[in-house]
Amino acid sequence: MNDIPHKRFAFDTVFDDRGGMREPPARPKRSFTPEDVELAKAEAYAQGERSAVARAEQHAANALNEIAGAVREAFSTLAAVAHEHRSGSALLALAVGRKIADAALERFPEAPASAALVALAREVEAQPRIIVRVSADLVDRTQAALEETAHAIGFPGQIAARADSNMPPAAFTFDWGDGRASFDPDEATRRVADALEAAIAAEGLHAEPLLPASES
Repeated sequence: MNDIPHKRFAFDTVFDDRGGMREPPARPKRSFTPEDVELAKAEAYAQGERSAVARAEQHAANALNEIAGAVREAFSTLAAVAHEHRSGSALLALAVGRKIADAALERFPEAPASAALVALAREVEAQPRIIVRVSADLVDRTQAALEETAHAIGFPGQIAARADSNMPPAAFTFDWGDGRASFDPDEATRRVADALEAAIAAEGLHAEPLLPASES
């Protein structure tokens, strides 16, 4: 009888799918030297530090994104406020201008007709006669003002002011045969208001920047 003890099979040999032998997996280390412990501590500390830095950087990035969003929202709100302010200022200026114009026309209702004659001087210089229709209470005043203006610009023709009951104060119509010109302060005010409102609507929130770009 053979007394040689049999060696127990440790199942250390590992075969792959093709029947070849593979290296057995490394066995976990059961004992550690002080140097191993210190190295493991240093690696764990480094990993923890990298993890903390990564978290801090992520928090910083999130905070920056939130700040950027808040700034964009603030500028959007500021642009809307600025647009509203510009619109309000423009409409206020229009209202003030209309008050001033109304006061001026009430005091000098013949002034628009005199200014129109000066502007039309080249066009009417060869005309023998100009018929001017104005409100009944301004016929004499307009006649005198236009004759004075005609003399100043060297207009050789005749100017005749005629009463028109449909004409509002300061309104007039020029008729010189080959052409015609008219002015109605109410209609002029309406056109100016329409043009201003159209400009405000077209501008929207796309006006000049509130803050100038910094020069590099």
